[in-house]
Amino acid sequence: MKGNSPHVKWAWTVLESFIIQGVYPDIPGSLSTELTSKKAGCFVTLHKKNGDLRGCIGTILPTKDTLAEEIRDNAIAAATRDPRFHPLSKEELNDIIISIDVLSEPHECSVDDLDPIKYGVIVEKGWRRGVLLPNLSEVDTIEKQLKIALMKAGISPDEDYKIYRFTAKRYY
Repeated sequence: MKGNSPHVKWAWTVLESFIIQGVYPDIPGSLSTELTSKKAGCFVTLHKKNGDLRGCIGTILPTKDTLAEEIRDNAIAAATRDPRFHPLSKEELNDIIISIDVLSEPHECSVDDLDPIKYGVIVEKGWRRGVLLPNLSEVDTIEKQLKIALMKAGISPDEDYKIYRFTAKRYY
């Protein structure tokens, strides 16, 4: 399933170029202005058609000059460097669904400011950090959202940690 948004179409172009041809693609001049003029952190998530996660890598803040570069690098990383999965094979490409979450800048907040449908969460203690995107089907309470983010960060719930929230626009 190739998706309709320019974000997801670009991610498909990237994956097909990199996985099938072994070519790291340059940014084409024909990409939409939103992708070539905007800077933002983003997450690229790969799911199997049955709904199982197959890879997810992202950046909280922009690390590249354009959103197109951010999507390109995160798509390749989600397909090849997510430590939970082996690298995506050519044979698996037809069984993948891509979504892209473009993140707002995170802001420090309290637990009372969270809403797992509307906001993603970042928990942080020193160098340890856990991130969870908003509006995930299995995360319907603040308690679940924080529990998962803390577990990802290796932070105990009784430690003193910072909480940040962000919004994300999801593209399919």
